[in-house]
Amino acid sequence: MNLRQLQQFVALAETGNFHKAAERMHMAQPPLSVSIKKLEDELGGPLFLRLSTGVQLTPAGQAMLADARLAIFHAQQCQQAVSTALQGEGGVLRVGFIGSATYSLLPRLIPSFRRRFPKVELALDESTTANILMRLEANTLDLGLVRFPVLHAGDFELTPVESDEFVLAVPADSPWAKQASVALSEFSQEPFVMYTEASVPNLFAVAMLRCQQSGFTPRIAQDAVQVQTIVSLVESGLGVALVPGVARRYSNNGVRFLSLLDNPEKLNIGIALATVRQSGNRLVARFIQHAKAEQAEFVR
Repeated sequence: MNLRQLQQFVALAETGNFHKAAERMHMAQPPLSVSIKKLEDELGGPLFLRLSTGVQLTPAGQAMLADARLAIFHAQQCQQAVSTALQGEGGVLRVGFIGSATYSLLPRLIPSFRRRFPKVELALDESTTANILMRLEANTLDLGLVRFPVLHAGDFELTPVESDEFVLAVPADSPWAKQASVALSEFSQEPFVMYTEASVPNLFAVAMLRCQQSGFTPRIAQDAVQVQTIVSLVESGLGVALVPGVARRYSNNGVRFLSLLDNPEKLNIGIALATVRQSGNRLVARFIQHAKAEQAEFVR
């Protein structure tokens, strides 16, 4: 049994006549008769009663009709899915993202992307920059929203989509909490909550560099992976922390975020779209184009 035979069976069932069914299938009547007979032989019994006025479904044929129509429908859906995927308008797009992308970037990108490409299924997976890059290499992700700059870019293409800078998170009951801005150098003797080097090497390295540019190496009292966790640890009084400025969007009563007076102009942090070079994935290209357009609109 094949799809062509199912189409012929449905055409004959709906027209009730070999001649009309052959016309619908754009074929001669004798080959259609042979094909239907082969199908009946394969299934083990007649699907049609041959009458002088045409054909009529047998009980076996009636039992088969609904499933035959469904099989044809699903075959057409498969064809459409492949076509839209090749055009970059359908299929599954596997996206890894860092936790802080949920503050502003994802809520800005995802709803508009879904509206523009409703046939694309987004499979979203939260992780760290290091893990996302490994999964891109292993082809278990199609693209990633990663912390930028990336220390070892390798064979990845990086497209910055959100620019940011460090702010200092301090407990709300600390002496500095009433200030809007401070110099980081004033905190050289304070304990820091820092990013775990093994899990978040990029952000750890940039945060350490930022402290060194203010003339000190921080004393690390506690480390953590996610920005949200670091903010919670600051609220618990374990120290101060350098966090992306976008974290201000989800500030709480227990933490204050202070601007830094001595931020170097060239030390910006942000989020970039990471992809494997020359992947050729049309869905990835569509998402990157959409992200660029959204970023340009947001900046404007």
